[in-house]
Amino acid sequence: MKRITMSRLSLALFTCMTLAAVAYAADQAPCARIDGGGPGWVTLGPGDFARVNCDPETWTWKDGLLTCTGTPHGVMRTQKVYTNFELVIEWRHLKPGGNSGVFVWSPMSALDGLWRGRLPQMGIEVQILDHDFARQYEEKNGKKGDWFTTNGDVFAVGKSKLTPFPPVSPDGSRSFPSKNLSKGAGEWNHYYVRAINGEIRLWVNGEEVSGGNNADPRSGHLCLESEGSPIEFKNIRIRELP
Repeated sequence: MKRITMSRLSLALFTCMTLAAVAYAADQAPCARIDGGGPGWVTLGPGDFARVNCDPETWTWKDGLLTCTGTPHGVMRTQKVYTNFELVIEWRHLKPGGNSGVFVWSPMSALDGLWRGRLPQMGIEVQILDHDFARQYEEKNGKKGDWFTTNGDVFAVGKSKLTPFPPVSPDGSRSFPSKNLSKGAGEWNHYYVRAINGEIRLWVNGEEVSGGNNADPRSGHLCLESEGSPIEFKNIRIRELP
């Protein structure tokens, strides 16, 4: 009887230690991957993207640096469709008040035939907005813009759906960042995006700040946005997940 009890105790202890180790590893894994290093990661370059509705000169690649003029408004998309993945992308606005974003899970139906000057109306946007945009908005409209931030909003566009993680915008449509971590115009910022089974999470400069779940759609192209101001991107890396 004593042997059985000790055996059960040992098994229970081993099980608890194993579960704790697994939980710890799962918790630490995202932090270990946010630099885009390790097995399975692929660097995206000119051949991995296709023009949608911008001018040929809107997007230019040189020595691994992608520059967008910001005109006209529109996007370029990945050649591939992605469902579950991790994405690393570095970006910097070249002028104060710049606006851009990464569209996740945009279906071809929202991109095919998209008019010049228009943005996709399906997908989840990971906002890339310069801090001076808020000042310019207030100056132009005479009131503060309480429906957006400049530190990594995540939200559904058009007919798409997303349940945003708190804190949320006043109208409940956007996941506002829990911390203000993005840097201003001229400085490089680092985004790590993890998208799995309709859940999307964003890390800004090394810390998780926003996201959401129950996304619809949850598979599609990734798009980079041109929206009126010059911006640069580099070190665009992705790893597909099961």
